[in-house]
Amino acid sequence: MAIRRPLLGITMGDPAGVGPEITTKALTAPEVVSSCRPMVIGDRSVMDATLTLLRSPLTLHAVAKPAECLFEPGTLECLDLANVDAATLPRAQVSAGAGRAAYAYIEKGVRLCQSREIDGMITAPVNKEALAAAGVPHSGHTEILAKLSDTKDFAMLLMGRELKVIHVTTHVALRRVPDLCTEDRVLRVIRLAQQTMKGLGVARPRIAVCGLNPHAGEDGLFGDEEKTQIIPAMEVARREGLDVYGPLPADTLFSRARGGEFDIVVAMYHDQGHVPVKTLGFTYDEARGQWTGLSGVNVTVGLPFLRVSVDHGTAFDRSWKGIANPESMLEAIDVAVRMLSARAD
Repeated sequence: MAIRRPLLGITMGDPAGVGPEITTKALTAPEVVSSCRPMVIGDRSVMDATLTLLRSPLTLHAVAKPAECLFEPGTLECLDLANVDAATLPRAQVSAGAGRAAYAYIEKGVRLCQSREIDGMITAPVNKEALAAAGVPHSGHTEILAKLSDTKDFAMLLMGRELKVIHVTTHVALRRVPDLCTEDRVLRVIRLAQQTMKGLGVARPRIAVCGLNPHAGEDGLFGDEEKTQIIPAMEVARREGLDVYGPLPADTLFSRARGGEFDIVVAMYHDQGHVPVKTLGFTYDEARGQWTGLSGVNVTVGLPFLRVSVDHGTAFDRSWKGIANPESMLEAIDVAVRMLSARAD
């Protein structure tokens, strides 16, 4: 019996950024079309301009709903929201129009997941300034997806080749982080880490919890959040049978996780988790003036549907030049297919 290939909606992201290009490049890869049925949620004129820019061998097929997709060889399926004019689009810069369009693609993807017209969504990068200019009251994909799906219990997971990191807080000012790292929130994220790893086939994951303060607080010398919030959350998780370690100092924890001691790390804030994953996954070649490696993906854990994203931004300095690196998009599609397959099993 032939295995059903999942239908994935790929939101185009900010049309002024690299989203259309990395998506187009990824959809020419044989491993993508053999593993899934990809459909771009975006704008026909922008995707057509991208195909021309890249001299792509793909032919555009615009549709009004997923059921109209043909998925014929050499064809790029695009669910056309017709909300951008490629001829007048301000490229490689922030604009409210691009922000509105990017939000519309996300919103459409959520609705299609909820109606089960698609099996999951992949998101190309959006620009937070453009979203703000468009009046979107959320700071990024994670918060938008949670709001649109009415999800209360969610977290951001970064997956690199060597590290998996889930975050207690994400897009907030650093001065707010200590107040947000409550016992309840830390416990919920530990549980989400357990749920995620079991979904990836790890029966008893080893979960390491990072301290908030230097040296994990040094027994209260550098802050008491570990003693008052993080440790109590871990004790509850252990009573529930979870295999939890810490809180451990951030300066050594990620090396230990990379070496195989732990399966996933619970980070307290955005940069604490992002820096190690991106340091390992991103490579910049100064001589060539470009990123030669962009490994890593972002998964929103806790949603009632699957969402996987590239782990980089709109890269306006590289957009609409034909030089954007599709590595993270390829990884995002691969991770989505594997996670959907694990759920089916």
